[in-house]
Amino acid sequence: MSFQEITITLEQIADLPESAYTLVDVRDEISFHYGTIPRAKHIQNILQAAENGALSAEHQWILFCMHGLQSRPLAEELRRKGIFAWSLDGGYGAWLRKNAIRENRAAEIENSITQRRRFKERLFGRFTKAVVEFDLVQPGDRIAVCISGGKDSMLMAKLFQALMNCRKFPFELVFLVMDPGYNELNRLLIESNAAAMGIPITVFETSIFDAVSHVEQSPCYLCARMRRGYLYKKAQELGCNKIALGHHYDDVIETILMGMLWGGQVQTMLPKLHSQNFAGMELIRPMYYIREEDIRAWRDQNGLHFIQCACRFTDTCSSCRTDGTPVSKRMETKLLIRSLHETNPRVEANIFNSVRSINLDTVLGYKKDGHCSTFMDDYDRQSPRADS
Repeated sequence: MSFQEITITLEQIADLPESAYTLVDVRDEISFHYGTIPRAKHIQNILQAAENGALSAEHQWILFCMHGLQSRPLAEELRRKGIFAWSLDGGYGAWLRKNAIRENRAAEIENSITQRRRFKERLFGRFTKAVVEFDLVQPGDRIAVCISGGKDSMLMAKLFQALMNCRKFPFELVFLVMDPGYNELNRLLIESNAAAMGIPITVFETSIFDAVSHVEQSPCYLCARMRRGYLYKKAQELGCNKIALGHHYDDVIETILMGMLWGGQVQTMLPKLHSQNFAGMELIRPMYYIREEDIRAWRDQNGLHFIQCACRFTDTCSSCRTDGTPVSKRMETKLLIRSLHETNPRVEANIFNSVRSINLDTVLGYKKDGHCSTFMDDYDRQSPRADS
């Protein structure tokens, strides 16, 4: 390999001694924590690191993002600064294609949930807590476990399998995957991970991504609505009376804060909802009490890699954008909560509990069944009380 070359392949890296190079993930922090190449370091602003003298000119620095769109120009700039830098050809996506799990590890992965103390308590224990507390699963249910291919929904599928193995009462599961127009890599990872984890998926295809590709305003909102509708319809066709989604505790508190900061209202994800458009159908969220950090720990313990963003149009935004800004209000909110946690470790619990104990006597107004009420409605009929 000559110094003039800028890209390097996985095969070429395999010929190098590990001490001769460092893999550097230059994506944003959210993407890095979602999944990365083993042994990789996270240096988002690597040019600044070079200017600060943190990069040895005698060492080889192999940069990667998701597909190589960001890492190549960064490697070129580092070369101009005298740093021996490379850009991984194909990025993290190339590594995922090469290392997609092929062998069946279903028993091993399920045992990690039901036998390892941390995961048994924080994953399976909290899963069953939500199921019992909110009465999410009942005898005779036929549940469509909706799998997007990410870590959350794939874990949910294994938790449901573990719950079924407890044999408390009979219910049925359908592991439903909707392909709205996935790219080749996403489809490959979903199918290979499902096979490795022993999840018998039922895949059906739609053209949702094509349908929303030309929508300029709120395409994500329309896409989400369409995907939910297709899932309900397919689940109903398969004889299911419920669909299960993999939203977890962190999703819930992010939704609460997003509603307040950008929606001007107090609302959250409920653990279950009756469908308004599909009679007899119900949506359940059994991972309601599970923390995302515990899902990541389970993923890493088992050496699993899942897709991050399923969208065909934005799957490079969080991994290959160059301005460093969050790609969505949800990511922005996630980072805000993380910063608040540094000074208040109970901030997540406080946000969650804020919607569990709303005191209607202390709010300006509220809405119930479409009817708006304000504190003025019965202000003069209230009993006198101490100033507060």
